[in-house]
Amino acid sequence: MKRFIFWKTLFGFWITLLLISQGIWLMYEVLRPEQPPPQQQTDVTTSADIAAMAAQGIVEKEGGPAFRAQFATWPAYLRDRIKLEPAPPTGPAIVDPQGRRYTITRIRLTQPRGGRGGGGRGGPDRGRGPDRGDRGPQNGAMQLLSSIGELIHTPPPGVLVLDFFGGLIFSAILAWYFTSPVRRIRAGFDRLAKGDFSTRLGPGMGRRQDEIADLARDFDVMAKRLQELVEARDRLLAGVSHELRSPLARLQLAIGLARQEPAKLEASLARIDREASRLDEMVGELLTLSKLESGVRNPDNYFDIADIVRLVGEDAQFEAASTGVQVEVTINPADADWIVPGDGRLISRAVDNVVRNALRFSPKGQIVRIVLDRENGFYRLAVKDHGPGVPPDLLDSLFKPFVQGPGDGQGFGLGLAIAERAVIAHGGSIQAVNEPAGGFTITIRLPRSDMTKG
Repeated sequence: MKRFIFWKTLFGFWITLLLISQGIWLMYEVLRPEQPPPQQQTDVTTSADIAAMAAQGIVEKEGGPAFRAQFATWPAYLRDRIKLEPAPPTGPAIVDPQGRRYTITRIRLTQPRGGRGGGGRGGPDRGRGPDRGDRGPQNGAMQLLSSIGELIHTPPPGVLVLDFFGGLIFSAILAWYFTSPVRRIRAGFDRLAKGDFSTRLGPGMGRRQDEIADLARDFDVMAKRLQELVEARDRLLAGVSHELRSPLARLQLAIGLARQEPAKLEASLARIDREASRLDEMVGELLTLSKLESGVRNPDNYFDIADIVRLVGEDAQFEAASTGVQVEVTINPADADWIVPGDGRLISRAVDNVVRNALRFSPKGQIVRIVLDRENGFYRLAVKDHGPGVPPDLLDSLFKPFVQGPGDGQGFGLGLAIAERAVIAHGGSIQAVNEPAGGFTITIRLPRSDMTKG
């Protein structure tokens, strides 16, 4: 089973999320404030302590103004953690050579767990020297969590733009990719419901090779089959109306003659009886055809195909005697079992229709040969005549109802159509070919019963 849509969706979302996350990380690296050098990031607190000690030494030796001049050149992450302020007249202080009193304020960005001194996040810690109470691994973890929290809650505007428009563009492309063919398929169903059976969707799918393209191709197969069924129905209705019109016209003519010439009443009644029989036969054939097309069949029944061939051959020989045509039946081997599962009456009707068709087109003095033998798990029945054959362009439609035959334009009626459907209903096949040396052969193959195999 194809899963192209699944994999396209999976990899599409995956790659998009990767690109967005990498874009966010890249923008963060570019836009974030200056950070300590990589070698100092493992212990920023220690660097600040050293800077506080250095600041104290500079103030004591060179004075407060000199320290401020040097302090302006320090890295930003150290300037944020050290602050020089004037000290009150009393209390501990740092005294420069000019006698000015200062205090160095140590700014802690995070409050270490269990640390000394007051102040929360960003609160100052004042003292005469550097405060070493925020050293240790816990302070580094808290500082990392704080940085991550600030990044999540206050992302740069560029990150929001990338996240919003990147997801929007990808979602729009993905929605168009899925809904465009679906809308095309929906429009195809709408045209098909309105009776346009020539609608085809496959060419409009382009080079797609996923489940939606398979659905479009299945739609084309369905539309083609519906078109064939509707055309077959129209041909059947046209043929039935044409075939019924002739006997009905003759019936009306016979009734009119009986009214105008009462002396010919018996002849008119005889004509009416013959035409009524023809109509009854045609209606029976139509019912048989409808039964076969609906697939009505009892697989628990069995019949002997050899007995059917013998009986049909005898009847055909009796009817053909007046036309000078001979019927020759060959069953090879004659003493074997010829059991076939299915309805023997339908197969008898099919064989009789094929043989009658051969008799109709056989010239006087010719032989119609009926041969029954075995072939690779099938029973093979061949009916061969020496008539004019069938034009090659009619071979594919020979077993359709009311196909017109060669010569005088007589139609094949429903006989061969019933024969084909009866054979197919029993799991067999039927084939018609023109013989190279002249004549015409119809071959029927029926599956052998399990009781006769081996």
